[in-house]
Amino acid sequence: MNLHDVLISPMMTEKTEALKSPSENVNRYTVKVRTDANKELIRQALHKIYRVDAVKINIINVRGKTKRFRQDHFRSPSWKKAIVTLSRGQKVDFGKSA
Repeated sequence: MNLHDVLISPMMTEKTEALKSPSENVNRYTVKVRTDANKELIRQALHKIYRVDAVKINIINVRGKTKRFRQDHFRSPSWKKAIVTLSRGQKVDFGKSA
């Protein structure tokens, strides 16, 4: 698997921005990843693409929601997200890769 394909997109929401608390000096980023990615692949992809060292990685499997349109029921696809804690002083700029 190509390491550039492991990270799909960063998640920029109010909840994920609250994880970055400047008072505690904690750098946490939330990233949408492939469903078959594991912690080691995510760590390698972050190091190769952005040149940062991940101290801790938490992975969450998000189940797809069931939607309804008239009599039909649809299920949005399930996906996986990773909450990555970086070592002190490191930052990720998702706009550009190294």
